[in-house]
Amino acid sequence: MDKKLLRNQVRSSLREMAPQQFKLSSLHIKENLLKEPSLMEGKTIAITISNKQEVDTKEIIESLWHLKKKVVVPKCNSVDRSMEFYEINHFNQLENVYMDLLEPNPQCTELVPREHVDCIIVPGIVFDKKGYRIGYGGGYYDRYLAQFKGMRISLAFNIQIRNSVPVEEFDIPVDLIITETDRIDCMKNRREFDL
Repeated sequence: MDKKLLRNQVRSSLREMAPQQFKLSSLHIKENLLKEPSLMEGKTIAITISNKQEVDTKEIIESLWHLKKKVVVPKCNSVDRSMEFYEINHFNQLENVYMDLLEPNPQCTELVPREHVDCIIVPGIVFDKKGYRIGYGGGYYDRYLAQFKGMRISLAFNIQIRNSVPVEEFDIPVDLIITETDRIDCMKNRREFDL
């Protein structure tokens, strides 16, 4: 099955989620994430500002602030499809850039180098249990992850998990996927599948 078809199928399923179910599942994912040792041990956490049918990250960010974590969020450069992360301390440091996406305002936030980020929450639409994902098609995260050495975690609703997704040579898998009911150890699954 091709990426576009899978992306559209899962997006359709996400749109059909009842608001109450969406909220409850996002809460369970947040609770499961905050039990994760690799996240709790990290000092600087990179995470996106959720949009529409994505797992809600705003409450996660508030919890990370409460835990005294440094929270960094992405700013994308559409010219070269690169991405950098800036620290935010409150949501009014964000600006609406395009397509209703919220990004840090560089005028009032500080750039944080990649090597200072301990853990990155990687967004996506469709995932398999080996950690491969179908994102939004821009390639921003794969470019960033190619040089990233920290822990890579994705948050997903159960309906976003598939047995397999198409994989291309530049695709970089995540290490762990947290759902409302499951902790998927993608590194372990890659080792077992490759045997």
